[in-house]
Amino acid sequence: MSITPVPHVAVIVVAAGDGTRLNAGGPKALVGIDAHSILRHCLERVFQAPSAQVVVVAPAGREGDALTDAVEAAGPRRDLVTVVTGGPSRQASVAAGLAALWGDVRFVLVHDAARALTPPEVFGRVIDELESGADGAVPVLPVIDTIKRVDRGAIIGAVDRSELSAAQTPQGFRRGVLDAAYASAASEHTDDAALVAEAGHEVTAVPGDASAFKITTPADLERARHLLASSPSSPPRTGVPSASGAPRVGVGTDVHGFAEGGELRLAGLTWPGEPALAGHSDGDAVAHAIVDALLSAAGLGDIGTSFGTDRPEYDGAHGEVFLRRTVAILGEAGWHVGNVAVQIQANRPRFSPRRLEAERALSAALGGAAVSVSATTTDGLGFTGRGEGVAVTAVALVLPA
Repeated sequence: MSITPVPHVAVIVVAAGDGTRLNAGGPKALVGIDAHSILRHCLERVFQAPSAQVVVVAPAGREGDALTDAVEAAGPRRDLVTVVTGGPSRQASVAAGLAALWGDVRFVLVHDAARALTPPEVFGRVIDELESGADGAVPVLPVIDTIKRVDRGAIIGAVDRSELSAAQTPQGFRRGVLDAAYASAASEHTDDAALVAEAGHEVTAVPGDASAFKITTPADLERARHLLASSPSSPPRTGVPSASGAPRVGVGTDVHGFAEGGELRLAGLTWPGEPALAGHSDGDAVAHAIVDALLSAAGLGDIGTSFGTDRPEYDGAHGEVFLRRTVAILGEAGWHVGNVAVQIQANRPRFSPRRLEAERALSAALGGAAVSVSATTTDGLGFTGRGEGVAVTAVALVLPA
C-alpha cells in the first residue's frame, strides 16, 4: 500500500458555524447544495489543490458527518484527513485546528467551508506567495461598487474604492507567525489576517476569484446550486465511485412511528382513515428506504446526505419527490435504476389489496424501473406487530448509464 508523502502545508477548513443567517435548521457546512453538503463541495476543491494535511473543524456532535465528507472527498489521500471539534467562536475553532497540525507543517491555510466553490488555483496562489517569503497572504477581489458612508440613514460622504479590496479565503500564513498571533490574541478578530496584522506582521494580497463567494444567505445557496448545475468544469468528485463496470446492489431501511392524526402516506399512496407517520417529510417509510438503498448502491451516501432535516425545502415533501430527485442524483453520477424490491413490516394498513397500485406509483416515480413490494405483519411481534409504526427494508440494483 502506498503512503502519501507528509506535506509541509496544512489547510484548516472551518466548518463549525451554526449558519443562523442561512436559516436551514442545522450547521451551515452540512447543508446540502445538490447531492452533497457545502462541506463536501469545499473539500473536493481542497483536495484538487496542492497536497496538504487537511484539518476539518466540525460542529460539536457532527464530527462523524464531517469525517464521512472528508474521507469521501479525499479518495486515496484519506490519510491526510483530521477532524476536530470546533469551539464557541471562529477564533476558538481555528485554534483547535492549529492544535491538530503535524510537526512537518510550515505553512497554514485557513479556509471557510462556506466558500465552497473556491477554485483550487486560489490555494496555489496563496501557497506560492508564502513559499516566496511572505508572512501571510490573502486572496482579494477589487471592490467594484461605489461605497458610501452613511449615518442614521443619511449619506455623509464617499469612500475611495481604489484602496479597497474584498478579502476571501484561504488565508495563508507561516506556521510560526500564526501560532504566535493566536497565542498573543487579546480579542476576537473578523479574520486571521487582521489578527496577524495586529501582531505586527505584513500580509500581502494575491488575486482571488468570484467563485469564492461566501454562502451566507438562502440566495447565496441558490447561486451556488445554479453554478454547480451549469458549470462543466467542476472538479471531479474523487470519492464517488465511477459508474462503470458491474451493476451494484444497495440495502436501505427506514422506520417511522404513527403520529396522532394526519393522513397516512405510504408507498406513494394516500391511505384514508389511517394516521400519518411521524417524520420531517410525509414519513413515507417505503420511499425513504428505497432512497437509502439506491444511494447506497451508487456510493452516494444516504438519505440524510441529500434530504436531511437541514434541507427545509423537503419539510413535508411527499416520498415521490425524494424518489424523483434520487433518480436525478444517480443520473448525474452516471447510474440508472435497475430494479427495487421492498418488504414492509406493519400491522396496519392492510397492504395486499393495494400492492399493485403501490408498485405502479413507485415505478412511475423511479422513471419506470421495476418495483416489487411485499408485506408482513411479523405475527404480532415487536412495535410493528403492536401497530405502533412501520418498518421497511429495500434492496436496489443500479446499473452504469
